[in-house]
Amino acid sequence: MLNTREMIAFTEDRLARAQEIIAQYPEGRQKSALLPLLHLAQEQHGWVSAKVMDYIADMLGIQPVEVYEVATFYTMFHLEPVGKHVIEYCRTGPCCVVGGEGVYDHLKERLGVSANQTTSDGMFTLKEVECLAACGWGPCFQIREKFYMHLDNTKVDQIIDELSK
Repeated sequence: MLNTREMIAFTEDRLARAQEIIAQYPEGRQKSALLPLLHLAQEQHGWVSAKVMDYIADMLGIQPVEVYEVATFYTMFHLEPVGKHVIEYCRTGPCCVVGGEGVYDHLKERLGVSANQTTSDGMFTLKEVECLAACGWGPCFQIREKFYMHLDNTKVDQIIDELSK
């Protein structure tokens, strides 16, 4: 049975998975499990809280700041609750050159939110990101692992309508 502190980070099956991940690394190199553990925690909770980061630091025998540095560096980790669909919208030059700013403005207006906000129904969170490595297919955004490319206002509306069902 898990204690309350353990339940903050992982369910029983995920705690077992976390221990398997840590065991893959040699003694003294457990910090290498940090990224997989952050992914595992986010998979369970939808985001990674400070309490979860502290727990992961304890598991790995490292300082909490080491976990915070990694979690805040990568845009894939959500540090506060997010909507069901997290739209990561590319804001770099190549996407902007092909009309990305107008499409992005349309998306914000359609959702009624700005960057780093979640819609009132909890369906969508909009995140600005740097390059999604799809420069030849912009404007683009990604939701989970799926890329949406060559976006225009009509395509954005279709995508939002489909995901709203």
